Amino acid sequence: MTRGQNLSNTALAAVRAPVERGFAHVKTWRVLGKVRTDPKWATALVRALLVLTNREVSR
Repeated sequence: MTRGQNLSNTALAAVRAPVERGFAHVKTWRVLGKVRTDPKWATALVRALLVLTNREVSR
């Protein structure tokens, strides 16, 4: 690969890794498998869970 391609892949990986880690973490939340409600409420639930998780992780 060219130097430009390597730099591009490195930049993409740096952005992609935290997002993939976040999705993997969200998939471990069992409560989301049982959500059978309005998508707007589910979005609020996910946001609340993320806030709580971030607060716990940052301790």
